[in-house]
Amino acid sequence: MTISEVSERFGLSQDTLRYYERIGLIPPVGRNASGIRDYGEEDLKWIDFVKCMRQKAGLPVEMLIEYLALFQQGDGTLDARKALLVEQRARLADKIDDMTSTLRRLDDKIARYEQTIGGKEQALRAP
Repeated sequence: MTISEVSERFGLSQDTLRYYERIGLIPPVGRNASGIRDYGEEDLKWIDFVKCMRQKAGLPVEMLIEYLALFQQGDGTLDARKALLVEQRARLADKIDDMTSTLRRLDDKIARYEQTIGGKEQALRAP
């Protein structure tokens, strides 16, 4: 796939894709005979993984770069890679707990407003 096709597929700019490759967030992308990036299935899997971890889970770029570097070193780094993922999972779970607590507070506030508004409407209807 060309960079423009990948850009459209993942909703990432071409500059972002180049940047991800340059800083080591995704492995180097192969080139065709003309020197143009030619994204293969493995490249697409990495982009999907990085997009999910960055945009949806909010994992730090530095951690993902470290993970890729370990991955490229081979199976001798399995334990280290797992440890990185377990640590990030714990951080994400804490974040979810915090967000759930915030959501409950917002729900409570909204319920109070609804009670107040409902009471005022009742008062207006009273003869």
